[in-house]
Amino acid sequence: TATAIGKFFGSIAAGIMLDRIGTRVALVGGPLTGCIAALLCAVVPWFPFVLVLSLCIGAADSLGATAREFSAIDLARRNQRGRLISSMHGTHNIGAAIAPFIGGWLTELFSFKAAFIGYAMACALTALLGAVGPNTGAPVAANETSESVRGWGATALRQRLRGLLVLFREISPDLRPTFVALVLATLVSQSQRIIVQSMLPLYAGTYLHLSPSQIGMLFTISGVIVFAMIIPAGLLMDHVGRKWCTVPSTGAPALVFLLIPLTDSFTQLALLVGIAGVAQGLSLGSLATSTYDVVPSHARGRLQAARRTIAELGSGVAPLIGGYLADQFNPGVPFLVYAPLLIFSATLLALVGRETLER
Repeated sequence: TATAIGKFFGSIAAGIMLDRIGTRVALVGGPLTGCIAALLCAVVPWFPFVLVLSLCIGAADSLGATAREFSAIDLARRNQRGRLISSMHGTHNIGAAIAPFIGGWLTELFSFKAAFIGYAMACALTALLGAVGPNTGAPVAANETSESVRGWGATALRQRLRGLLVLFREISPDLRPTFVALVLATLVSQSQRIIVQSMLPLYAGTYLHLSPSQIGMLFTISGVIVFAMIIPAGLLMDHVGRKWCTVPSTGAPALVFLLIPLTDSFTQLALLVGIAGVAQGLSLGSLATSTYDVVPSHARGRLQAARRTIAELGSGVAPLIGGYLADQFNPGVPFLVYAPLLIFSATLLALVGRETLER
């Protein structure tokens, strides 16, 4: 939870920092902060302090990841963005899948401290690469801003909301509905992934009586398919169109969610998980790529941060809603409740959102 909170605030800070001072500070400072926090986690004896450090690690992760994405966007042509962002998101997923195994192996071989030290070493290497890599400066227009808002009172919050509205108005009028559709799609997409991660094991274990190994195999199937989709998704985005990824990646999970409560065997559930894996593979960076196509360069950090912050709020609430529905009814109900949101989001992307791939 502390790491998730850190990522939430890290996304906000990243948007402001990258628009104002460029990527170099974030490329070095983010991983370096994670390195120091991880080393401290290995030696501090107080759990409250570990929670604070976990928050710092989450914020540093968001800051560094966003900066790397920005740098990659600046180095690639517009018709290469899909492949680049898809490969970056896919690599992140691979790391997220492998890291727990490495951490567990280090813990068994040495102690839990070794896992933190290993993470700190990886962060240090990332900071070094960020220091020697190209620096992307802040756009000129980003420096022409009014005085920063101070404080977090009611007046300051209203000023920040007005500032966000001003940023939204800097998007081309014909692309504003597309941006709104992308924000909603990001919120719904992240929420549905959280529902799958939290409710699928509960449904599979309680109602289908699957073994832990079978439940683990379901997620392995999904992970393998997502990995296999990295290159095809990027090619589809860059050569056919962004909407050929954004719409199916939002609409296909709706069908999966409607059918999951009807399954009665491992084979049926594995088939649906496989379809969801294809959809997740198509979603690798497709919403981020489309957003980069839509927003102006001098405001892309703050507008991307706004999109992701709203999505983080949705994914934070999703487990609470899913758990409540599962307690009141059964673990299959959350899937049925979220399916209409996915259908609405996919419809909005298809009918309101514009194709942003330049031909």
